[in-house]
Amino acid sequence: MTCLGIVAGGGELPGAVAQSARESGRDVFILGLRGSADSSIAQFSHEWVSLGEAGSALRMLREHGCKDVLFAGRVARPRFSEVKVDAKAFLLLPRVISAARKGDDALLRALVDILDAEGFRSVGIAEAAPGLLTPEGVLGKLRPNRESETDIAHGIKIVRRLGALDIGQAAIVCAGLVLTVEAAEGTDAMIQRAAELPENIRGSRARRCGVLVKALKPLQDGKTDLPVIGVKTIEQAARAGLAGIALESRRTLIVERRAAIEAADAAGLFLYGFSTAAYAD
Repeated sequence: MTCLGIVAGGGELPGAVAQSARESGRDVFILGLRGSADSSIAQFSHEWVSLGEAGSALRMLREHGCKDVLFAGRVARPRFSEVKVDAKAFLLLPRVISAARKGDDALLRALVDILDAEGFRSVGIAEAAPGLLTPEGVLGKLRPNRESETDIAHGIKIVRRLGALDIGQAAIVCAGLVLTVEAAEGTDAMIQRAAELPENIRGSRARRCGVLVKALKPLQDGKTDLPVIGVKTIEQAARAGLAGIALESRRTLIVERRAAIEAADAAGLFLYGFSTAAYAD
C-alpha cells in the first residue's frame, strides 16, 4: 500500500483523516499549507509549503512515495496577484485562476485534474478514511420529533438549491422558517448568526427548536470537499438553541464521532444521518 499524501488546510479534518488512515495501517505524509494548516499536523510526517510552491509540493509528494493524494481542510481563497509562485505554479496559474472564477467546486476539480496529469491518483476521504463518514439513522440517544422531521425535509430542499448554485452546504430551519443559510463564511459563522436572532423565532436552551442540515452539493466532487462537523459544531448548535443536526449519510463527515455523539447527548441534541433517497423530490 503506497503512502497517502494529504494536502492540508485548516481545521481538524486533515489530522482526523491522517489518523484514520494510519490506524488502517497506511503510511501518511502531510503537506501543510502555510497560513491555513495548524501545528496539529506535526504528529505526522509532514512538510510546509506556500500556495505558490507547486513545484516544491509535487517534488515532496514524490520523495515520500505518495501515489494517492487528497485535499482536506479549509483554505481561504487567495489574492492571486499577491501569491509568490515558483516556475511550476507560474505555468499552472492561468488554468487555476480561470477555474477559480467559476466557483470553488470548479477550482477544486482543476486542482484534482492537475494532480492526475502529474501522475498522482486523487482520492476522496470516503476512500482514504471511511470511518469518518456519517452512517444512516439516529446516532445518539435522542431522535427527531415530528416538528424536527418537517424542518429536516425543508432544510434538505434548501440545501440542495444552495448547492446547485455553488453557494453553500448547510442551512438552519426552525418551525418551517429558514433562519440562516451557509455561504463563504462557513458553518460556524452561520450558526453564530442564528444564535444572535431573537428567541421568539428560534429555539433556546430551555425550549430547543430548529435543525442544522448539511449535505453535499449536487454537482460537487465528493473527493475534495465533503461537508464536515465536529464537537465544536455540536457545542455551537447547543448554544444556538437548536434541537439537532441532520447530515447526509455517507456523504458527510463527523470528526471524532464518538466524542461528537457524547457531546450531543450531553447537550440534549439529536444527531441524525438521512438518506438522500428517502428525501428525493
